[in-house]
Amino acid sequence: MSSIPCQVRATQPQKRWLRPGKPKFWWFTFLFWLLVTTPANAAVFLRVAIETGAKQVQIGTSTAATVEDSRGNTLGEIEGMTSLAAIKDRSGISLQRWRSGQLRIDPQANGYVYIGDRWYRGEAILVPTGNGVTAINYVELEDYLASVVGGEVPTNWPVEALKAQAVAARSYALYKRRHQSNALYDLEDTTASQVYKGLESETNTTRHAVTATEGQVLTYNHRIIEAVFHSSSGGHTENVEDVWSSPRPYLVGVQDFDRGAPVFQWTEVLSQSDINRKISGIGQILSMTPEATTPQGRVSTMRIEGSQGSKVVDGDELRRILDLRSSLFTVVPQYGSSKSAGSVPVAFQINGRGFGHGVGLSQWGSYFLALQGYNYRQILGHYYRNTTLARIQPR
Repeated sequence: MSSIPCQVRATQPQKRWLRPGKPKFWWFTFLFWLLVTTPANAAVFLRVAIETGAKQVQIGTSTAATVEDSRGNTLGEIEGMTSLAAIKDRSGISLQRWRSGQLRIDPQANGYVYIGDRWYRGEAILVPTGNGVTAINYVELEDYLASVVGGEVPTNWPVEALKAQAVAARSYALYKRRHQSNALYDLEDTTASQVYKGLESETNTTRHAVTATEGQVLTYNHRIIEAVFHSSSGGHTENVEDVWSSPRPYLVGVQDFDRGAPVFQWTEVLSQSDINRKISGIGQILSMTPEATTPQGRVSTMRIEGSQGSKVVDGDELRRILDLRSSLFTVVPQYGSSKSAGSVPVAFQINGRGFGHGVGLSQWGSYFLALQGYNYRQILGHYYRNTTLARIQPR
């Protein structure tokens, strides 16, 4: 893929960045490349799984739509605003009178497609998998992003925060498509990939954020990065290697600016019976003590002592079991009015900070930086170090 950088600009420091209490981005060089070799009408498309292995999937369109088989042959036409049930049968997929190993529904006149219980732009592809139907939305990247931005953050946030989310989401989607897609689809529509709700989460503000940053991605060493993000880090983001696996020069821990977030600090209280239902095999739970933590305090492993034994549980797994906002937490046993030696806690108070894994862009940090007047380039440059902002060349 060739490219011609027609403009290279390093962000210059502004004096107000040096004021006490302000984030100091002045040392960071953030290049902005515009690649002009792409035809203006070129587009990138994604395959997003909306339903996977469902017993049946409701399908409809807002306008008349053609139905095609796996070879692209037209089988017939669906009337607009008609709902049909797609099921798996011996021939593959059955949709009313049409049957094929795969069906493609293509709305005409810029119509929308209905999959499951939501409306989407683009087309629907129906494929048999396992004992059911997998429904995929084949959608243009920028249309997909207008929904994702609204699915990931409130649509009334400052425009620069929405732009930062758009660039991060575009980079993440293309990274996933290149490195982690499968034969059927590139992404899922949940937090397993990015939250995608079709037209439901698309607004004028999200579309403006996507259009204003059209085609822009974050790169490191001329490759699109895995631009992961989370809601709130609880004060400081993490080095990726401390949370997941190998280090990456663009996913390093930095100061966060999320102190005003509603999820910056939180408390959960779980009764002894609640804990015992969730953590079994060691009797009544007596204590929970971190055995290993990240440099920022996230639980890597937790030793849980019970009346009949003990076990060590992975921090992320424990977060899932207890349904906590993050793995940045401590546990304080709560005893009755008369604690004595060997007493069993009646409850456990869990004090935590942040929401999510804590790696990459903090959405609430982005929000507060945008309120302070920082633009999306500066926000992205803070959370994704050593990166370049570039314009993609669609394939």
